[in-house]
Amino acid sequence: MKRLTAFAVISVSLAFAQTSPPAAPATIAISGDIPKPLTITASDLAAMPREKATVPEQDGTQVEYEGVTLREILKRAGALGDKLRGKALSTYILAKAKDGYQVVFTLGEIDAEFGNELILVADKRDGKTLFGYQGPLRLVCPRDKAGARSVRMLETLQVVNV
Repeated sequence: MKRLTAFAVISVSLAFAQTSPPAAPATIAISGDIPKPLTITASDLAAMPREKATVPEQDGTQVEYEGVTLREILKRAGALGDKLRGKALSTYILAKAKDGYQVVFTLGEIDAEFGNELILVADKRDGKTLFGYQGPLRLVCPRDKAGARSVRMLETLQVVNV
Protein backbone atom coordinates (compact mmCIF):
# COMPACT_ATOMS: atom_id res chain seq x y z
CA MET A 1 0.00 0.00 0.00
CA LYS A 2 1.43 3.37 -1.01
CA ARG A 3 1.53 6.26 1.43
CA LEU A 4 0.44 9.64 0.21
CA THR A 5 2.72 12.47 1.10
CA ALA A 6 1.44 15.87 2.15
CA PHE A 7 2.66 17.17 -1.22
CA ALA A 8 0.51 14.63 -3.11
CA VAL A 9 -2.59 15.50 -1.10
CA ILE A 10 -2.08 19.23 -1.64
CA SER A 11 -1.52 18.68 -5.37
CA VAL A 12 -4.74 16.69 -5.67
CA SER A 13 -6.66 19.33 -3.71
CA LEU A 14 -5.33 22.11 -5.92
CA ALA A 15 -6.26 20.16 -9.05
CA PHE A 16 -9.86 19.84 -7.86
CA ALA A 17 -10.00 23.51 -6.84
CA GLN A 18 -8.85 24.60 -10.30
CA THR A 19 -11.49 22.51 -12.09
CA SER A 20 -14.46 23.69 -10.01
CA PRO A 21 -17.14 25.34 -12.13
CA PRO A 22 -17.51 29.10 -11.78
CA ALA A 23 -20.33 30.43 -9.62
CA ALA A 24 -23.61 30.81 -11.46
CA PRO A 25 -24.69 34.37 -12.23
CA ALA A 26 -27.52 35.77 -10.14
CA THR A 27 -30.78 35.19 -12.01
CA ILE A 28 -34.31 34.41 -10.98
CA ALA A 29 -37.02 32.96 -13.23
CA ILE A 30 -40.62 34.07 -12.70
CA SER A 31 -43.18 31.81 -14.38
CA GLY A 32 -46.61 30.26 -14.03
CA ASP A 33 -50.04 31.86 -14.25
CA ILE A 34 -48.80 35.32 -15.22
CA PRO A 35 -49.02 37.49 -18.35
CA LYS A 36 -45.26 38.12 -18.66
CA PRO A 37 -42.97 35.24 -17.60
CA LEU A 38 -39.47 36.62 -17.24
CA THR A 39 -35.96 36.01 -16.04
CA ILE A 40 -34.38 38.77 -13.99
CA THR A 41 -30.59 39.12 -13.97
CA ALA A 42 -28.29 40.73 -11.42
CA SER A 43 -28.06 43.87 -13.56
CA ASP A 44 -31.88 44.02 -13.79
CA LEU A 45 -32.08 43.84 -9.99
CA ALA A 46 -29.44 46.55 -9.61
CA ALA A 47 -31.51 48.89 -11.80
CA MET A 48 -34.77 48.32 -9.89
CA PRO A 49 -35.91 50.27 -6.81
CA ARG A 50 -33.90 49.02 -3.82
CA GLU A 51 -35.00 48.42 -0.23
CA LYS A 52 -33.22 47.38 2.95
CA ALA A 53 -34.35 45.24 5.87
CA THR A 54 -32.64 44.46 9.14
CA VAL A 55 -33.15 41.05 10.72
CA PRO A 56 -31.75 39.51 13.89
CA GLU A 57 -29.40 36.53 13.72
CA GLN A 58 -29.75 33.65 16.20
CA ASP A 59 -26.94 35.16 18.30
CA GLY A 60 -28.79 38.50 18.52
CA THR A 61 -26.62 40.45 16.08
CA GLN A 62 -28.41 42.50 13.43
CA VAL A 63 -27.87 41.83 9.72
CA GLU A 64 -28.90 44.24 6.98
CA TYR A 65 -30.09 42.78 3.68
CA GLU A 66 -30.60 44.80 0.52
CA GLY A 67 -32.56 43.93 -2.59
CA VAL A 68 -35.80 44.41 -4.49
CA THR A 69 -39.24 43.78 -3.04
CA LEU A 70 -41.01 40.65 -4.18
CA ARG A 71 -43.99 42.93 -4.85
CA GLU A 72 -41.98 44.92 -7.44
CA ILE A 73 -40.83 41.76 -9.21
CA LEU A 74 -44.37 40.35 -9.32
CA LYS A 75 -45.67 43.66 -10.72
CA ARG A 76 -43.16 43.45 -13.57
CA ALA A 77 -44.36 39.92 -14.34
CA GLY A 78 -47.98 41.12 -14.36
CA ALA A 79 -49.01 39.10 -11.30
CA LEU A 80 -50.14 42.17 -9.34
CA GLY A 81 -52.59 44.57 -10.90
CA ASP A 82 -54.74 47.49 -9.81
CA LYS A 83 -57.25 45.57 -7.70
CA LEU A 84 -56.69 42.17 -6.14
CA ARG A 85 -60.16 40.62 -5.86
CA GLY A 86 -62.09 37.37 -6.29
CA LYS A 87 -60.27 34.35 -7.67
CA ALA A 88 -56.93 36.20 -7.65
CA LEU A 89 -57.00 36.02 -3.84
CA SER A 90 -56.39 32.27 -4.06
CA THR A 91 -53.15 32.81 -6.00
CA TYR A 92 -49.92 31.74 -4.36
CA ILE A 93 -46.22 32.04 -5.12
CA LEU A 94 -44.04 28.95 -4.83
CA ALA A 95 -40.43 30.00 -4.16
CA LYS A 96 -37.87 27.31 -5.02
CA ALA A 97 -34.21 27.10 -4.03
CA LYS A 98 -31.33 25.41 -5.81
CA ASP A 99 -31.18 22.73 -3.08
CA GLY A 100 -34.89 21.85 -3.52
CA TYR A 101 -36.19 23.85 -0.54
CA GLN A 102 -39.61 25.39 -1.23
CA VAL A 103 -41.94 27.85 0.52
CA VAL A 104 -45.27 29.46 -0.31
CA PHE A 105 -46.56 33.03 -0.10
CA THR A 106 -50.05 34.19 -0.97
CA LEU A 107 -50.55 37.04 -3.38
CA GLY A 108 -52.80 38.68 -0.78
CA GLU A 109 -50.04 38.92 1.83
CA ILE A 110 -47.73 40.63 -0.70
CA ASP A 111 -50.27 43.04 -2.22
CA ALA A 112 -50.04 46.59 -0.84
CA GLU A 113 -53.84 46.77 -0.32
CA PHE A 114 -53.96 43.60 1.82
CA GLY A 115 -51.08 42.15 3.83
CA ASN A 116 -48.46 44.60 2.51
CA GLU A 117 -45.64 42.30 3.70
CA LEU A 118 -42.10 43.44 3.06
CA ILE A 119 -40.38 40.48 1.40
CA LEU A 120 -37.06 41.12 -0.31
CA VAL A 121 -35.28 39.31 -3.08
CA ALA A 122 -31.89 40.16 -1.62
CA ASP A 123 -28.52 40.15 -3.32
CA LYS A 124 -26.53 41.92 -0.58
CA ARG A 125 -25.86 41.27 3.11
CA ASP A 126 -24.29 44.07 5.14
CA GLY A 127 -23.40 45.84 1.89
CA LYS A 128 -21.60 42.85 0.34
CA THR A 129 -22.65 40.35 -2.32
CA LEU A 130 -24.21 37.24 -0.78
CA PHE A 131 -21.64 34.51 -0.24
CA GLY A 132 -21.66 30.77 -1.00
CA TYR A 133 -24.69 28.99 0.40
CA GLN A 134 -26.47 32.31 1.05
CA GLY A 135 -26.95 33.30 -2.55
CA PRO A 136 -26.49 34.55 -5.11
CA LEU A 137 -30.10 35.53 -4.30
CA ARG A 138 -32.28 34.88 -1.27
CA LEU A 139 -35.69 35.79 0.03
CA VAL A 140 -35.72 37.79 3.25
CA CYS A 141 -38.93 37.98 5.31
CA PRO A 142 -38.06 40.37 8.16
CA ARG A 143 -41.49 40.21 9.85
CA ASP A 144 -41.65 36.40 10.06
CA LYS A 145 -41.10 35.12 13.60
CA ALA A 146 -38.76 32.40 12.33
CA GLY A 147 -36.54 32.55 9.27
CA ALA A 148 -38.01 29.43 7.63
CA ARG A 149 -39.38 31.33 4.62
CA SER A 150 -36.13 33.24 4.02
CA VAL A 151 -35.10 31.00 1.14
CA ARG A 152 -31.37 30.82 0.39
CA MET A 153 -30.08 30.04 -3.13
CA LEU A 154 -33.36 31.29 -4.67
CA GLU A 155 -33.80 30.23 -8.30
CA THR A 156 -37.48 30.41 -9.26
CA LEU A 157 -40.78 31.98 -8.37
CA GLN A 158 -43.80 30.16 -9.75
CA VAL A 159 -47.16 31.94 -9.61
CA VAL A 160 -50.08 29.51 -9.26
CA ASN A 161 -53.74 30.53 -9.55
CA VAL A 162 -55.91 27.88 -7.88
